Amino acid sequence: MQVYPSEKVRNIALIAHGGAGKTSLAEAMLFNAGAIKRLGKVDEGTTTTDYLPEETKRKVTTTVALAPCQWRGSKINVLDTPGYADFIGEVKSALRVVDAALVVLCGVAGVEVQTEVVWEFAEQGQVPRLAFINKMDRENANFYRVLQQMEASFSGAAIIPLQVPIGAADTFRGVVDVLEQKAYYYQDGGVKSGDVPAELAEQVSSFREKLIEAAAENDDELLMRYLEGEELGLAEIRSGLQQGVLAGRVVPVFCGSALQNVGIDLLLDQILAYAPAPTARAGATGEEMASRPLAALVFKTLTDPYVGRLNLFRVYEGVLRSDSVVYNANKEAEERIGQVLILSGKNQEPVEELRPGDLGAVAKLQVTGTGDTLTVKGNPQKLAGIEFPEPSLPMAVVPKSKGDEDKLSNALSRLMEEDTTLRLEKNTETKQTILLGMGEMHLDITVERLQRKFGVGVLLEPPKVPYRETIKAAVNRIEGKHKKQTGGHGQYGHVFIDLAPLPDKEFEFEETIFGGVVPKQYIPAVEKGVREALMEGILAGYPVTNVKVTLVDGSYHPVDSSEMAFKIAAALAFRKAMEQAKPVLLEPIMNVEVRVPEEFMGDIIGDLNSKRGRILGMQADGKQQVIRAQVPLAEMYRYVIDLKSITQGRGSFRMEFAQYEEVPAHIAEKIIEQARAARQAEQK
Repeated sequence: MQVYPSEKVRNIALIAHGGAGKTSLAEAMLFNAGAIKRLGKVDEGTTTTDYLPEETKRKVTTTVALAPCQWRGSKINVLDTPGYADFIGEVKSALRVVDAALVVLCGVAGVEVQTEVVWEFAEQGQVPRLAFINKMDRENANFYRVLQQMEASFSGAAIIPLQVPIGAADTFRGVVDVLEQKAYYYQDGGVKSGDVPAELAEQVSSFREKLIEAAAENDDELLMRYLEGEELGLAEIRSGLQQGVLAGRVVPVFCGSALQNVGIDLLLDQILAYAPAPTARAGATGEEMASRPLAALVFKTLTDPYVGRLNLFRVYEGVLRSDSVVYNANKEAEERIGQVLILSGKNQEPVEELRPGDLGAVAKLQVTGTGDTLTVKGNPQKLAGIEFPEPSLPMAVVPKSKGDEDKLSNALSRLMEEDTTLRLEKNTETKQTILLGMGEMHLDITVERLQRKFGVGVLLEPPKVPYRETIKAAVNRIEGKHKKQTGGHGQYGHVFIDLAPLPDKEFEFEETIFGGVVPKQYIPAVEKGVREALMEGILAGYPVTNVKVTLVDGSYHPVDSSEMAFKIAAALAFRKAMEQAKPVLLEPIMNVEVRVPEEFMGDIIGDLNSKRGRILGMQADGKQQVIRAQVPLAEMYRYVIDLKSITQGRGSFRMEFAQYEEVPAHIAEKIIEQARAARQAEQK
């Protein structure tokens, strides 16, 4: 593929709700542009952008894929993104580096949950939008209904149809260009132009007036002429629309069928006409951008156990050349660029250089990861990174075998380089390795990739709650004696301790020994014995917290006493004291903040109450309501799934640790019984 100047490049992300047909659309665009010779099908697992085994198996896009095509002397870099909430981080990375987003909608389903989510992401990132109503050949497809849904759902931008369909479902056979007032009929693998059908003439005329008005509103000179009744030329109308799209005030709408390859060639023309070039968004010429020091942003990292790391990037300024040295501004390290590559799905093509605005890849960089800026050491600059969502579904990772356990840490580290919405935590209290993801499908696919890429087999299970134990009463002079006689020296340790609640501190130890009844050299051993006993409480074996232990008395033997004997005696005294001090179970309580549309507030509050939550407050934040509550962690492990179900995927939440509180008695009984049963099973 040739190297294109910045003015001839278009970077566009296909974003949508799952099932709207993004991948089929990308495939049809590649086919029409001659980038591929055969039109692949999602159902057959033969598309260019869904090439991973997990994608072909599920028929679902799980990772952003680059697929460039050459059209009428220009290059269109198409980024096919996932449509499911579990992989929303991939959408964010794509939107960070494109100059426009093509929002794909199903002609039957219309505006769906993820359509709203990705639209808002594009709006937040100030990414210009175009829209394509797909599947016009489907039964019950209705272009005008979807158009009304868009106008109702998306305020702040004028939704302007530049095309309307000819026919519907079985009779769908082409589209009308509203601006040119020309019809395009698709039949027998070809396309013919003609007049606008009589039944559409009035509708097309109405839409044309609307788009002329929208174009004029984006240019003061055009607006004056329009208001004075002067007729505007096609070039002037297009210019006004281009300015409107660039500013985010106009969203042109097109239509067709990706699966039947109807209207896709016209869509490619419209992308060239209305999607901004990198130069338009930068406000500079391609030569000006190329003359500046290098600045390229890595937006995706792919890992392979055999090939190594492959970094996808966008060049913003300067020129990135093969066989050169660059500087990673984030890691403050130089990197050697071998061969610059153009990716099309999994296929790679070498090029000598990439100019500003273009997308490409480079293999085997040593330290570079997603979000890093590649620049020059003498004049380094750091581009804004990518803001990824925090994962909220935790699961414990259990290796299937000892060999898997040895390889697990390295394999997960490699996967986290590739997927920045994965997190790995080690819970020292429960001794579990916790993997956090965006949802069930996300974690299931991660498990499959661990097996496929690295040969590591794991199981996922619910995490254990890090309960703790404490006391509610004080007890005094509890005795602990360890006396054992052997053939030589015996063992003798003897202590009396006081045990009291300590609300504001995890643990405190002091001694009030008089007269040397416990020699000073053994007092540290007493504290050590107590600290070790704290690690396993008497109710369910959880760590003990918020207690004060005072060593008040004891005795020793001049020959048989030792540090070990006093350590054992202290542990015995502590356990006996715990039994008498009204022990209780504590659970972690989380501060939770839930963001949902207002219509779901009642359901969310009811659900949080059913989870033993306490509502602390509510407030409006833009279009959403924020609910703050305190909820036990035990009830929150699968909350991301419940929240998606209640809000149809429109809600989000975050939480952080607040404090420990006593577990209600009826729940504590079950937890204690389960812990005892588990210990008995281990002993067998």
